[in-house]
Amino acid sequence: MDTISTWSVFVLTLPTENATARMRFWRALKAKGCAVLRDGIYLLPYTEAREAMLRELAGAIADSGGTAHLLRAPSLDVSQEREFRALFDRSEDYATFTQALTEARKTLAGQSATELARLLRRQRKDFDAIRGIDFFPGDAATRAEVALQDFIALVDTVLSPGEPHAAERAIRLLAIDEYQGRTWATRQRMWVDRVASAWLIRRFIDARARFIWLASPADCPRDALGFDFDGAAFTHVGERVTFEVLLASFGLDTDPALMRLGEIVHALDVGGSAAPETVGFEAVMSGTRQRVDNDDQLLEQMGVVLDSLHAHFASNGKNDAGGRS
Repeated sequence: MDTISTWSVFVLTLPTENATARMRFWRALKAKGCAVLRDGIYLLPYTEAREAMLRELAGAIADSGGTAHLLRAPSLDVSQEREFRALFDRSEDYATFTQALTEARKTLAGQSATELARLLRRQRKDFDAIRGIDFFPGDAATRAEVALQDFIALVDTVLSPGEPHAAERAIRLLAIDEYQGRTWATRQRMWVDRVASAWLIRRFIDARARFIWLASPADCPRDALGFDFDGAAFTHVGERVTFEVLLASFGLDTDPALMRLGEIVHALDVGGSAAPETVGFEAVMSGTRQRVDNDDQLLEQMGVVLDSLHAHFASNGKNDAGGRS
């Protein structure tokens, strides 16, 4: 190891008469990933953002009657660098997280879509919390991330049996005029990508579309346009989910509001950064899926939600454009 890091050294004395404040500051230091050198002396790898956070915390400590000093210094040598980095080893945290995933796997059967979505959100949040303070990630981080992706895939399988594998092919631009009055088919008991894709087809591609909800992809009629299953005419390609593939295939990816919807669908279907509206959409989708009896009703009710979100994004886009003019 030839790298020598610069460290933020935080020296503090917490107010002795205010136990609540002491506990709050200890928790804040732990949450930010600070390592303990000794009582009252904490360490963080230096960045401007982390130092700004420590300065803010120092001000709060001073306001509560304590004292805090912030110093900055490099490791003296490679030996000290190793010693300091070892203080930030998150291997045990990752091991605990991976064990929690193992236990969670045993509970999936029989859970509702809402419960599974909540469980998945919690596991992602727990991983992100560890990863956020893992300043020197190594093999343990990689193993935990792989375990999380496997868990996500398992939950997706429970929520949406037959979830497609991503194909590797070019996405050709198609003429919408050639796709009118067609029969479209996808797997029944739709989840986010399929319901959003069906809405997109009827709303922007084929207003006279007729849908078939398949118990198995093998039941797809030869003259139907399948979507969101392996071997379908429209399915996952590379990093894009089916909704995004449909946008690109029919030249709809120039619509900023549809692209915003695509971000939500992508995040809920395969993960990734999520728009603020994502959690709300997921909750509405899950609740609607539990209330309705069939996929025609699901599309009808979720179509209203998607219409509203599209209108909201389109309106915000126009307001933003007006503000920039």
